[in-house]
Amino acid sequence: MLSKKNRVNTKGVEEIFKKGRFLNSPNLTFKYILETRGGKNFFAPKNEASLSLQKLLPPRVSFICPKSVAKLAVKRNLLRRRGYSALEKHLSLFPLGITGVFIFKKEISSVILVEDEIKTILHKIPLEAF
Repeated sequence: MLSKKNRVNTKGVEEIFKKGRFLNSPNLTFKYILETRGGKNFFAPKNEASLSLQKLLPPRVSFICPKSVAKLAVKRNLLRRRGYSALEKHLSLFPLGITGVFIFKKEISSVILVEDEIKTILHKIPLEAF
């Protein structure tokens, strides 16, 4: 499981659905917002330029599994756990300041498939995001 600082809270998810962009793959959709220095959710002190960007803008990513994918909560939670375990390996590849949500389209049977989907979506993120 990802640490709390790397997951999106409820208000963040609402903002992503209102203002965010999206990328599709066969089994996952990735909706995201890039937060910059002028962004609403940037809580960095303005005078301290010496602080590392990594501490100020960690990537925040979560998983959503709707009822249309799996009716039982046990199966939805299993999908989310698989997503988080696959994401831990690739979290450092996400651009700083990104806040996003992976949404499952179908039930995926293995972590390896989720990992491949995350890799394909990472390659689709526009270069200006980095």
